[in-house]
Amino acid sequence: MENNKTTYSRRSFLKVSALTGSGMMLGINWLAAAKSADKTELLNVPDVWTDLNAYIKITADNKIQIFAPNPEFGQNTHTSQPMIVAEELDADWANVTVEQAPHDNKLYGMQFTGGSNTIRATWKPLRQAGAAARQMLREAAAKTWGVPVDEVTTEKGVLYHKSSGKSAQYGAMAAAAAKIPVPTEAKLKALKDMKIVRSSRKNVDGSKIVTGKPLFGLDYRKAGMLTAMVEHPPAFGMKLKSFDAAEAKKMAGIKDVFTITVYDDKFEKGGFDVATFNEVIAIVGNSTWEVMQARKKLKIEWEKAPEKKEMIKGWGGNKTEQITPAGLETTEKHIAKMAELMQKPAKELRKDGDPEAAFKSAAQVIERTYTAPFLAHNTMEPMNCFAHVTDTEAFFASPLQAPVLAQPALAARLGLPADKVTIEITRMGGGFGRRAYHHYMIEAGLISQKAKAPVKLIYTREDDMSYGIYRPMYTATYRAALDANKQLIAFHVKGGGIPEHPIHANRFPAGAVDNYLAEGFEIPSNITIGAFRAPRSNFNAAAEQSFLDEVAEAMGKDPIQMRLDLLQRAKDKPVGKNNEYDADRYAGVLKLVRDQSGWGKPENQGKNRGVAAYFCHASYAAHIIDMSINKDNEPQVDRVVSAMDCGVVINPDAARNMVEGAVTDGVGNALYGNMSFQDGKTAHNNLNTYRIIRMNEAPKKIEVHFVENDIDPTGLGEPPFPPVFGAMANALYKATGKRYYLQPFGNEINKGKKEG
Repeated sequence: MENNKTTYSRRSFLKVSALTGSGMMLGINWLAAAKSADKTELLNVPDVWTDLNAYIKITADNKIQIFAPNPEFGQNTHTSQPMIVAEELDADWANVTVEQAPHDNKLYGMQFTGGSNTIRATWKPLRQAGAAARQMLREAAAKTWGVPVDEVTTEKGVLYHKSSGKSAQYGAMAAAAAKIPVPTEAKLKALKDMKIVRSSRKNVDGSKIVTGKPLFGLDYRKAGMLTAMVEHPPAFGMKLKSFDAAEAKKMAGIKDVFTITVYDDKFEKGGFDVATFNEVIAIVGNSTWEVMQARKKLKIEWEKAPEKKEMIKGWGGNKTEQITPAGLETTEKHIAKMAELMQKPAKELRKDGDPEAAFKSAAQVIERTYTAPFLAHNTMEPMNCFAHVTDTEAFFASPLQAPVLAQPALAARLGLPADKVTIEITRMGGGFGRRAYHHYMIEAGLISQKAKAPVKLIYTREDDMSYGIYRPMYTATYRAALDANKQLIAFHVKGGGIPEHPIHANRFPAGAVDNYLAEGFEIPSNITIGAFRAPRSNFNAAAEQSFLDEVAEAMGKDPIQMRLDLLQRAKDKPVGKNNEYDADRYAGVLKLVRDQSGWGKPENQGKNRGVAAYFCHASYAAHIIDMSINKDNEPQVDRVVSAMDCGVVINPDAARNMVEGAVTDGVGNALYGNMSFQDGKTAHNNLNTYRIIRMNEAPKKIEVHFVENDIDPTGLGEPPFPPVFGAMANALYKATGKRYYLQPFGNEINKGKKEG
């Protein structure tokens, strides 16, 4: 057993439910010091979600309710997090019900779902919560029965004293346990003894989802609620000059039309305070249809926006100047500018050895440039938010990833104390980073405040795609130097982006090559960008892993063995001191995917196979893709074998689903994902032209394998996504005989078909 000291006071950990006097509720706080609260305060806790906190509620009839602390958008944390608590509690999973925890910044501290951090950050605190509750129940039983606590055991929600034959369900001891002081030490289970964790459990929300129960933001309704939409400039680099809403206001059901300024001059922006267009026109009416029709009647003049400079506050409180340039940007000009800067000196991010001399003396230099476009998030559920703002308080119900960041921003912009802003987090129909930015909530709040009514703000798909926060556009040039014996002696990567570079300078193959150089440059833009599943890594892995295959070919080596050789060097004699990855774990997923796929076996020699592996978000992923060309001369993914090392896997079925989704998402984006711009306007504003993967284009078979170890859980939502792009590029080379450098690969494939 593992002893784990708790750091919670009784008041911050134990809360007693006074509803019946016969139950127990436990709350945990691990990121902020909880303030004391009496029964009345607790009974009046708003029915809202909370992040990075969990509660256990046990009723007299032995029902156990576990509150999932993190917002849920499909990653299945609503099931996996309560499983961790239930495991240490030694509960009967059949008796457990799960609810979304409330949101309260003061009580629960940091609240954010992103960065594949949900399970990683809450693994130990959730275990502590369950273990402490179990210990308190054991002590209550020991006191009631007059026996030593060490003789009281538990199993599936029942307490036992075997020598006397006494037993009791948890519910029978709940009230007594609530009076027990929180233990200073809580014994955690050994991993080998776990029965719930590491076993597959069905999604606790599954039946509600498939039967259409109201869970999502778009489902949210309140009596007297009005509907709102916003009209924004038609292009990035433009702003509102004037408008005439006379005709729109005459239309049936329309209550008002007015402008709002998302962030005023007094607002101090942080990194997630992103507004695509800061001044928009709000249309408020009785129904979605009426508002949509009225919006078409607006007469608007737009004008070019000037350059803007503003200070942005980072995580550590430091401020940096952000420049938003003027002008109407075009993708072709973006590509030309990146190519121009690629020929100029860039910011040095890491340097080992003497790469310049190594390249000068090389027998062979391989150089390739890779480019990827902006990408739209395209969450299945369009952006939406319910807001009811009065003179004294505000209530929001919305799908969002970061209530901890949204609440202070809403309070500051609406002129209310933070404790008067309540947020209920609904389930999200997709997040992927898009819902980490809360400008749409501020819009809803300002509209409600001005309309003096509860309002539901809804974006259409066209709004979301043309008024979005996009994955940046990237480019990178990779160079490798080989000596006369075809050994890798130097490696150089220079990457740039609009408006951020993609390079992770301390990741593989850094640390495995004597002479190494990483550089980066950035191009300011007025096109808004933000987090997109595995930020920067989703491009970096594609380019790097494609390039490594070309290097392996030039060296005359098997691509997997070439990577393993480099990783062995990084393990035995690492170069530099800041290497982020564990060479053994990295090699482990490559070996696992190699073995499970039958790589190199005679029966697989004729297959068009591509491999890629990558490390990000503290986890390791590798994929091998088998590809064929169908009768329409289009690529078809026949089989994908995936290997993951993400530490302890909480819920294997859910984990496999996560990887399968990442693979399908990656295949689709690699082949089709592309948001281009012409004079500041998006080239696509709906899914009829913005190409995403279709059902018949999904991989025919995906096999997922996990490295079995006892390492604490690491990330899973994002890590399997990036290497899919590289594996696709390498499989396409085998299938077509052509290397692909420009995403989406489907554009080049179609171009070749037309030329052919």
